[in-house]
Amino acid sequence: MAMPLEGIRILDWTIFQQGPVATMMLGDLGAEVIKLEERVGGDPGRGVMQIAGSQTGGDKRNYYFEANNRHKKSLALDLKKPEAQEIVYRLVEKSDVFVQNFRKGVAAKLGLDYQTLSRYNPKLIYASATGYGPEGPDSGEPSFDYMGLARSGIMLAVGEPDMEPMNITGGIADQMGAIMLAHGIVVALLARERLGVGQEVNTSHLGSMMALQGLNLACRLTLGKEFKRFYRTQAVNPLWNHYKCQDGKWICFAMPQADRYWSDFCKTLGIQELEKDERFVTMRARGKNAEALIAILDKIFASKPRDEWMQILKVGGDFIYTVVNSINDLPEDQQMLVNNYIVNYDHPGWGPSQIVGSPLILSKTPANPKAPAPEFGEHTEQILIDMLGYSWEDVARLKEEEVI
Repeated sequence: MAMPLEGIRILDWTIFQQGPVATMMLGDLGAEVIKLEERVGGDPGRGVMQIAGSQTGGDKRNYYFEANNRHKKSLALDLKKPEAQEIVYRLVEKSDVFVQNFRKGVAAKLGLDYQTLSRYNPKLIYASATGYGPEGPDSGEPSFDYMGLARSGIMLAVGEPDMEPMNITGGIADQMGAIMLAHGIVVALLARERLGVGQEVNTSHLGSMMALQGLNLACRLTLGKEFKRFYRTQAVNPLWNHYKCQDGKWICFAMPQADRYWSDFCKTLGIQELEKDERFVTMRARGKNAEALIAILDKIFASKPRDEWMQILKVGGDFIYTVVNSINDLPEDQQMLVNNYIVNYDHPGWGPSQIVGSPLILSKTPANPKAPAPEFGEHTEQILIDMLGYSWEDVARLKEEEVI
């Protein structure tokens, strides 16, 4: 079956997460991705299990590198050497996209900047992922996911009012940066197809997290104030809130037009006496007396396990509600499985596994997330010989000279 980006070749000179995830997503859509890695050690993400301290129980499967680099071919080069740079230039001539996420100035120092590479391929899409954007006093500063969380304001947007800045685990800024980078590359490829132009694409942690929080920032820009953090126990609309059930599991409601649900809600929960209570009879009244109503609802939901409440609510009315999942719950969530957000995969080294699927559902050109990450330098010889026309003697010499 045809894939959306089949025939597109990407040179991926990225490390860790923000850049690699972007090219991995494009690989899911059929692009050929050649990962350029430092000749000694490669992408530092190959060792992130030890860095993160998450290698436990003797399990040496590097989930981090695997998740960020499936589909790719690994080409290991010493990019400080002219012959290695020449290999890249020859690949650029045969490629559509070059992606990098190194600090400002690093690419130019190695002759891998847009100005240099575009001479070899004027229609090249050159994509860069940074921390704070390509311009400004901090444009050359290093950045990791944590910096993206901090600088973007999200650490003070989550949680309750009296909480200190909160970290969000899982590389959220890196992941969002990757999504925006992939988006920018696809848009630039479309522009090239329509207009015949190559160009630079720049995304950043800061800009990507701005987009993620667009409505909150729009409120600040338009009305002069950001969304307020609020206490769960004081939510202005108690029917837009989450509640803890008897078994310690949580249930979440989101009913903005609360008055249309209030009567059925009271009957379903067995609190009919509150339907006409003057403190709660309208949405405005419930807002003024939210703390008292939430305290009542906390006791109600604490009286039964969540599964029982889910069944009661299902037959009680046309409510808008769902479970509050943990990450541990997702592999068992039928909605995750039936939509292929998590898929089964027979990994060549690990055997039967589950992996994160694609968030895109394309009816005629579906994405394919099933592929392993490459071993370090696995495809070096293949790329040089089959793609660039080097001989085995050339390859042997380049190895001897520590170019590859």
